Amino acid sequence: MTLLIKNARAYLGGKIQKADVLIDNSTIASISDSVSENGADCVFDFQNKYLLIPGFVDVHVHLREPGFSYKETVKSGTAAAAAAGYNAVCPMPNLNPAPDCPENLRQELDIIKRDAVIDVLPFATITKGRKGEGECVDFASMKKDVIGFSDDGCGVQTEELMREAMEKCAKLDCIISAHCEVNELLRGGYIHDGEYCKAHNHKGICSESEWAQIERDCRLAEETGCQYHVCHISTKESVEIIRAAKARGVHVTCETAPHYLTLCDEDLQEDGRFKMNPPLRSAEDRKALLEGVLDGTVDVIATDHAPHSAEEKAKGLAGSAMGIVGLETAFPVLYTKLVKTGIISLEKLIEMMCTRPREIFGIEGGEIKAGAPANLCAIDLDRQWLVNPNDFKSKGRSTPFEGWQLTSKNILTVLRGEIVYEAI
Repeated sequence: MTLLIKNARAYLGGKIQKADVLIDNSTIASISDSVSENGADCVFDFQNKYLLIPGFVDVHVHLREPGFSYKETVKSGTAAAAAAGYNAVCPMPNLNPAPDCPENLRQELDIIKRDAVIDVLPFATITKGRKGEGECVDFASMKKDVIGFSDDGCGVQTEELMREAMEKCAKLDCIISAHCEVNELLRGGYIHDGEYCKAHNHKGICSESEWAQIERDCRLAEETGCQYHVCHISTKESVEIIRAAKARGVHVTCETAPHYLTLCDEDLQEDGRFKMNPPLRSAEDRKALLEGVLDGTVDVIATDHAPHSAEEKAKGLAGSAMGIVGLETAFPVLYTKLVKTGIISLEKLIEMMCTRPREIFGIEGGEIKAGAPANLCAIDLDRQWLVNPNDFKSKGRSTPFEGWQLTSKNILTVLRGEIVYEAI
């Protein structure tokens, strides 16, 4: 199919400028000020209104299959992602069975092949059973079928085990994407150990439970040469440790999530939709994360899209499952709260959601140029809408952004020249 997008505001070479973009089959054929409509099978005229960018990539989601399809499925999760403008998502291995061997991984890959609307690039586990302890998986046996290795939901508890994992992954040129959490420091906590926690008699999670493992792992990455990516950082100390490690030349990257950049523990309510792991931290932590975004310490914004059933999220802060949905609100929340308010630039947000995750994890696309894969999305930056979870394509409904008035909405998602979502 030949697809022509006329009069777009296109993200070209790091800048936004007017352009016509011609797509022939799976690739971008040409870009110019004016491309003739002759011979095009499908034409969209954006009338200088809509923003055309490389499609989003989320390197941290939970699609819940196999094992927990009542929470989400590959089909529903990727439909939500496509509607939000994503070309690719990377699901974590919190599954049953855990993808800790080729046979278990094959079950997930078969579901992905059958049901995925967009590209799904899974993680396998670091340890057998995704326990964060015990023994490492056979990394080499799964390398070709995964984007990296993670025990998301569990921190690797001993230095010896993480060193072994990093040494093996360094030799294989594989990424370790680490959930950093020291079990012995959790002490039954479930929200940030801050003022709200104390005032409402909750059990707190200290910041050290996150940053202590990041500090350890940055040292191990420096010693082993492993490519090390830190999941969902939430504390000011995490930012400082990663900033210092990068300055030393350590091969470390990291992500944070929209909720950590736009909310803090002062915004907590007695509702399960405000419960996630790591928890919402202090206003000071949020400020440090934003500073990390601006100076490049924080590389990527991922959602940690973690759907649960309504029943699992209806037990307040103490009893609800940890995790919120995030795919369908990510860009609009960040555009509304950070770009429109002048905190970060639109170009910076595009870099963190489209370009940088592709660079780190070796995912195709990322540029709008002739010869590149036609992996794109189009955003109506002026569209205003109210967050109503009942409108989500995801099976998950729990979001702290419920009721927020947002600006910007994806209207078109193209994957290798094929339209996978359209709402123009």
